[in-house]
Amino acid sequence: MRTARIQEPGSYYHIVSRVIDRRMLFALKEKERFRDLLHRVVAFSGVHLLTYAILDNHFHLLVQVPLPQTVDDATFLARMALLYPAQIVKTYTDHLGQLRAEQNHVGAERLKAPFVRRMYSLSLFMKTLKQRLTQSYNQRHGRKGTLWEARFKSLMTEGAGSLAAVAAYIDLNAVRAGLVDDPKDYRFCGYAEAVAGLTAARKGLVMALAPGEDWSAAAAHYRTLLYLEGEQRVSEDGRPVRRGIDPEQVRQVVEAGGELALPTLLRCRVRYFTDGVVLGSRNYVDGVFQRHRGFFSSRRTTGARKLRHSAGLYSARRLRLDVIAVPG
Repeated sequence: MRTARIQEPGSYYHIVSRVIDRRMLFALKEKERFRDLLHRVVAFSGVHLLTYAILDNHFHLLVQVPLPQTVDDATFLARMALLYPAQIVKTYTDHLGQLRAEQNHVGAERLKAPFVRRMYSLSLFMKTLKQRLTQSYNQRHGRKGTLWEARFKSLMTEGAGSLAAVAAYIDLNAVRAGLVDDPKDYRFCGYAEAVAGLTAARKGLVMALAPGEDWSAAAAHYRTLLYLEGEQRVSEDGRPVRRGIDPEQVRQVVEAGGELALPTLLRCRVRYFTDGVVLGSRNYVDGVFQRHRGFFSSRRTTGARKLRHSAGLYSARRLRLDVIAVPG
């Protein structure tokens, strides 16, 4: 059964989409192309990218979809140039110029409307990104058909602490997959771009962590969240050589119904971070529940469901099976 997709302008979303049949299609060159296209579609669409991770068979995004805004002609044409050939952009430039010269402003806005509708919309942002990726991949590999498994998942996420937790969960994907020990060493995630000095990546993580702060302050907080716990490493004789998660201890806590510290939880695969529909404090989840009452069963009286094995976070879904996959 399909899970309802709740959308509110101005909100934050954790997005996950997987390749059809979970095939490992994104090798190094494909990830490079993916990242380039992602940044261009983000700029075209007007959404804010806080962080991301591109893996071999799926990707994660943390985005904010701002309130719809008026798009003037200069901004419209600049965004068009990000995704369309120069000749098409010139055609629209000339046509818009002619309509404005004739004082036909209604006609000019009508000309822009099909493209402007694709801006400041979560669903249309994802449609543009996934269609463009499919077309690009199929062209180069001589294949046909969809590249993607079903529709994308979206988790509506509260700001403040919840947003930082989701950002860290995304940036730790390559660590959980065993690709790197340190997320800064994985080229295809927002944290690695921020450490490398990319201004846009740093702005995105500051939005997630501490809006209004500078990067140096936010980076110190985020590094603590990312590195405080990690997969435990041991020497050949069994002595610990890196402080971190003991998988057996995690299993014991989970099996006993206990709670895990947030940094430990982030090193596990947690379904709530992809399948929870809404994630945040009790008040936040209950507020979304009340505003979108029709998305939920009439038998429900409250929206917030406490995350199992985690203190302080709530979800709109009470997941029962395979909630946490422990490391190791």
